[in-house]
Amino acid sequence: MARMHTRRRGSSDSDRPVADDPPEWSDVEADAVEERVVELAEEGHDPSQIGIALRDEGVAGTPVPNVKLATGKKIGQILDDHDAKPSLPEDFRNLLERAVRLSEHVQMNPQDASNRRALQNAESKIRRLANYYRGDELNEDFRYSYDAAVDLLEDA
Repeated sequence: MARMHTRRRGSSDSDRPVADDPPEWSDVEADAVEERVVELAEEGHDPSQIGIALRDEGVAGTPVPNVKLATGKKIGQILDDHDAKPSLPEDFRNLLERAVRLSEHVQMNPQDASNRRALQNAESKIRRLANYYRGDELNEDFRYSYDAAVDLLEDA
């Protein structure tokens, strides 16, 4: 499938093996995995960073290749159950940070046309994601602007 704002196609990745049970070599208890997920979230890690940390470091030295197979829940569901979910969705927050950084750069370097275009692309992605999250994760009356983005990032 083509990428959204370039002429290139995405690189193909290998598919995850189809499995219903955790591997035999990873025998961790579901409660220990949930505790570690909440602990990492309280330290300020994002859900994707939590998954990578569990894969690499594991729980008590045993790697967790797939949280859903080990616990029966996704990382987001575990965080939601323990009220440790971040205030903004991770993808939306990353786009806001990128747009704020690009806006500040374009204000200081008005001649930089390529970064102005990158800012336009980032803002259009933000508007589309805001439509998706409006009502659930965002206020109904949220409209993107530089000031609104800065305010949201400061609150998060």
